[in-house]
Amino acid sequence: MTLAIFGGKPVRNTFLSYGQQWIDEEDIQAVVDTLKSPFLTQGPAIEKYEKAVAEYAGAKYAVAFANGTAALHGACYAAGIGNGDEVVTTPMTFVATSNSVLYVGGKPVFADIDNQTYNISPAAIERAITRKTKAVIAVDYTGQPAALHEIKDICARLNLIFIEDAAHSLGATYRNEKVGSQADMTMFSFHPVKHITTGEGGIIVTNSLEYADKLRLFRSHGVTRDNSDEDKGPWYYEMVDLGMNYRMTDIQAELGISQLRKIDSFVKRRRDIAAAYNGQFQSLKEVTVPYQEAVSESSWHLYMLRLNLDMLRVGRREIFEALRAENIGVHVHYIPVYYQPYYRELGYGKGLCPVAEKWYEEALTIPLFPKMTDQDVESVIQGVTKVIKYFSK
Repeated sequence: MTLAIFGGKPVRNTFLSYGQQWIDEEDIQAVVDTLKSPFLTQGPAIEKYEKAVAEYAGAKYAVAFANGTAALHGACYAAGIGNGDEVVTTPMTFVATSNSVLYVGGKPVFADIDNQTYNISPAAIERAITRKTKAVIAVDYTGQPAALHEIKDICARLNLIFIEDAAHSLGATYRNEKVGSQADMTMFSFHPVKHITTGEGGIIVTNSLEYADKLRLFRSHGVTRDNSDEDKGPWYYEMVDLGMNYRMTDIQAELGISQLRKIDSFVKRRRDIAAAYNGQFQSLKEVTVPYQEAVSESSWHLYMLRLNLDMLRVGRREIFEALRAENIGVHVHYIPVYYQPYYRELGYGKGLCPVAEKWYEEALTIPLFPKMTDQDVESVIQGVTKVIKYFSK
């Protein structure tokens, strides 16, 4: 794909990525102050950040981890998932979601998505459950919460553990409640393209003290000082299980504390950009704008258009390359997990989730992040409109 097709300059002079962090002077000063403090890790900032996130999400407890994948690994450990246990989840996610099940010896079972929300379908979850099912991991795809009440009811009825992968949905609401208060355990990610960032980082929020204690044990080598014995010395500790070194640093935590103060403004800006996109793109018959359920309010981690390929003269690849040529950093989220070579070697194959597979062929992510200017937003609208109209039948 070359610019010559359109006979002129691209709509943008510089490349606009699909996502990007927003770090200001307050954030920088928080990190600098931590670097000058006595604690770079295992200090007071961790607990302070955990309390702030728990309060924001409406949960009793929060346990911070080095990254979101580590947090999901911890959730699977705390849930007691092990060899022979099955966990129902969605294929439309990054590989970390199902990998966390493999890490503890469990087996991911992929259930298809809803054709409107692109979230895991509660009906498909029910069909995937067997006597071996231990848990369900739902993903709030693009920032729109999954059908949390329906999934919670399924899990309660069948005595399953409900883990919510909310890497995309910090700040979202479901039935007027913040995401983080409804599943047994909920994971938030703080990667730079997410709603707030700690560089790398993740957290599990929960209302269960039992899960919180297990998570803290797991993230720190399985070591505890709760069994201290004065006769053995004040230094005494015990490793009571095989844990990991998944601790977050104070540097990350202080950055997170500073970022969290801005979360509401970040989410509002994302929603405003999504509204601007919807207003322009819903008139393009060649694309379908994201459907939003009335019971939830997305925090808009991603904005994904669905290409109506029967109305276009080319496939997604050509659309993708044409928009990149316009300096618009489109992307695709995600390749169905079981398409990956590692999963194929485990016996998974195409055809498991036909709705998800068709969605993957037609999905296209366009830029959306709070630091985008109105001019950035307008350039994306112009570029998408230009390319889609050019290739329209």
